[in-house]
Amino acid sequence: MIIHIVGGGPSEFLPPLHHYNGDNVKWVGVDRGALRLLQMGIQPVKVFGDFDSMDAKELKWVQTVLDDVEIWPSEKDKTDMEIALDWASEQNAIKIRVFGATGGRLDHLFGNVQLLVKYIDKPIEIIDRQNTITVHTPGTYPVLHDHHRYISFIPISHEVKGITLRGFKYPLTNCHISIGSTLCISNELIRSSGTFSFSEGILMMIRSKDLGGCF
Repeated sequence: MIIHIVGGGPSEFLPPLHHYNGDNVKWVGVDRGALRLLQMGIQPVKVFGDFDSMDAKELKWVQTVLDDVEIWPSEKDKTDMEIALDWASEQNAIKIRVFGATGGRLDHLFGNVQLLVKYIDKPIEIIDRQNTITVHTPGTYPVLHDHHRYISFIPISHEVKGITLRGFKYPLTNCHISIGSTLCISNELIRSSGTFSFSEGILMMIRSKDLGGCF
């Protein structure tokens, strides 16, 4: 099972969601993301939110069409996205993809990115039209060539040690970087695949493409 969560971020940042559909996919709406899914003809299995981004008529339609709408108060200790990820993290999914979590308000963007650290033991990625964001613990990871040209590595912990990049335009061997470093920004694969590895810390990988490229 794969879980796809759609938040209420600006619609212009969403990739074509139908490209991610499939028989083994369960869709989840977060706040206005539920409305967007329905407008695209995609039926979410569950919806979370305080729905402050919808008017009464829109919310009534969502409640009429869907069976499982979980309404939360606007004053709470977690964002709607965190509540949805709490649920998704308990579902034994092989992958969780988050859409509609970038663009617009920067506090929401940074909050959503930080949720990747909270659920670092889960296979979660944030995806928009230009970027895919993942967070990693020490180990060795394959990287396959795809429609994203650029690959950046950003330290999330105070220090990340032992970074080694193979198959990249700018290779590294046993390199240490501290938070605030831009050394590993905008690298590129020069082969059909490569690997990155590191021995200590928490590392974010962002795969990006310029606008105007193919999906």
